[in-house]
Amino acid sequence: MISFESASSSSSSMHSEPVKSTSYRGRLAPSPTGFLHLGHARTFWTAQERAQTHRGTLVLRNEDLDRNRSKPEFVTAMIEDLLWLGIQWQEGPDFGGPYAPYSQSDRLPSYRQAFKKLRAAGFIYPCTCSRRDVLRALQAPHVGEDEPIYSGICRPKSGETKNVQPPRVNWRFQVPDGEAVSFVDQHFGPQQFVAGRDFGDFVVWRHDDLPSYQLAVVVDDAAMAITEIVRGEDLLKSTARQLLLYRALDLPPPTFYHCTLVTDEAGLRLAKRHAPLSLRNLRATGMTPEMLRDSWVMP
Repeated sequence: MISFESASSSSSSMHSEPVKSTSYRGRLAPSPTGFLHLGHARTFWTAQERAQTHRGTLVLRNEDLDRNRSKPEFVTAMIEDLLWLGIQWQEGPDFGGPYAPYSQSDRLPSYRQAFKKLRAAGFIYPCTCSRRDVLRALQAPHVGEDEPIYSGICRPKSGETKNVQPPRVNWRFQVPDGEAVSFVDQHFGPQQFVAGRDFGDFVVWRHDDLPSYQLAVVVDDAAMAITEIVRGEDLLKSTARQLLLYRALDLPPPTFYHCTLVTDEAGLRLAKRHAPLSLRNLRATGMTPEMLRDSWVMP
């Protein structure tokens, strides 16, 4: 169950049911900005386990919107690593050759259509500040890297309309301040984040004509009829942002399952900078997929 309500009162609550489907559809959505590591392996294995438990379909999506960091060699490595792990997906574009993923770089018209709908309905506004979080907007906002709560400098005042669009403008989603976004995570249980307190107006479209991570994944997951999203717990707060986008775009949301993070010896979330723990490096040292699976506790 997903609900939206005032943080101070539940009398005006609004409820939105998850996608109703007779078949389970999950997805793997890596970004080709580096080599996959142990954290990816456990999350993707969990996604496959849940899809198999529900006798469902697993979709592979290549999230390659970051033009500066996405590399073809990382796409090739991603597929090799997934196959080495024993991950099997059942769908991709023109799925005859079994390894082709959907690529976000091929789906820009769909994102533009969603952007136009948000703009026409007044959910977003132009912004010319906060370069740092705009640069990060193409990436999933992990713990410690999340967008700072926006100060609201460019946010339109009540009743104000902006007819002049400045050059090199970015677009932000105006969150409903004080509204609590609640959902039940399939692993961590009930969750709640308050708009304007836990997160602020967030970027949905950049001045270089690219959608943010938040908008792109909502459009893709809805278009691909994903019924459950499996990903790391560092994206729990992003779920609240994305649920607001689902509502604004009049799209049915999926359910969510967030996995416990795999951390290094210092307790830090694994990232692509942890080269020794990349799957290709572990494979080179003689590690097998069975040895990897025996080493972790499933989330």
